[in-house]
Amino acid sequence: SGLSMEIIKHIINDTVEFYRWSLTIADKRVEKWPLMDSPLPTLAISSSYLLFLWLGPKYMQGREPLQLRKTLILYNFSMVVLNFFIFKELFLAARAANYSYICQPVDYSDDPNEVRVAAALWWYFISKGVEYLDTVFFILRKKFNQISFLHVYHHCTMFTLWWIGIKWVAGGQSFFGAHMNAAIHVLMYLYYGLAAFGPKIQKYLWWKKYLTIIQMIQFHVTIGHTALSLYSDCPFPKWMHWCLIGYALTFIILFGNFYYQTYRRQPRRETTAKPGKALHNGAANGALSSSNGKTDEKPAESGRRKRKGRAKRD
Repeated sequence: SGLSMEIIKHIINDTVEFYRWSLTIADKRVEKWPLMDSPLPTLAISSSYLLFLWLGPKYMQGREPLQLRKTLILYNFSMVVLNFFIFKELFLAARAANYSYICQPVDYSDDPNEVRVAAALWWYFISKGVEYLDTVFFILRKKFNQISFLHVYHHCTMFTLWWIGIKWVAGGQSFFGAHMNAAIHVLMYLYYGLAAFGPKIQKYLWWKKYLTIIQMIQFHVTIGHTALSLYSDCPFPKWMHWCLIGYALTFIILFGNFYYQTYRRQPRRETTAKPGKALHNGAANGALSSSNGKTDEKPAESGRRKRKGRAKRD
């Protein structure tokens, strides 16, 4: 056991050393921004989220589900506004900074356009933390069937990985996935916001299925964009490219499974029940995943929205 203790000690030392070294190449501009100094606040928020995921349902067990109708309408439409703001800022700042959609290294200077991109990406990261409320509301409303593995995986990894994105690559190519994801989130939260109005509006939400398709396209575009960047030998961190591709693949698999369960696997005879049925299954899978937005930290780039399930039988 003396040997294994030695090995563990070495691993810990190496990890600490590596982290210290990595901090020397971190982005100095974002150092003092909220949540950015240390990963601990982000990890604490994500851990609290997982704790609530475990204890929340136990607490709600003997209680009536909350309706939260007005809260959901307010929350979803606020998220529409926030995501639109993020998309607009990233799009306009990238245009002003003359960004390439194919290969754009990070510029760590204090150029106002670059700082504007970094600030918009920081807001994107913050929005992923706010999105933990998606799950909190599901639990308070006892919509446990909406909380799939995809849902939790998406929410937890997006927020945590984007901290890394802001800390080291808040600019350049990171804008691509984030701005695509933010645009998709506008549509997603719009869907949830309208669905929260109840059945009288829900019949106009025939386009729910297309949200899932758009999300799937997003993942494929992310992979294509990243692969093109690798192919053109773009001076953007290679390990991030590969991590992003792997991350997007996990979403394609999980999302594809959700889509199949929700829209494909239905007996022919239920023509009349179909829309409701699809909604319900979707809910069961909780599949619509939320979007990620990390472009260069590509992991988050994939934008999915789990929440889609939410409207389902509101």
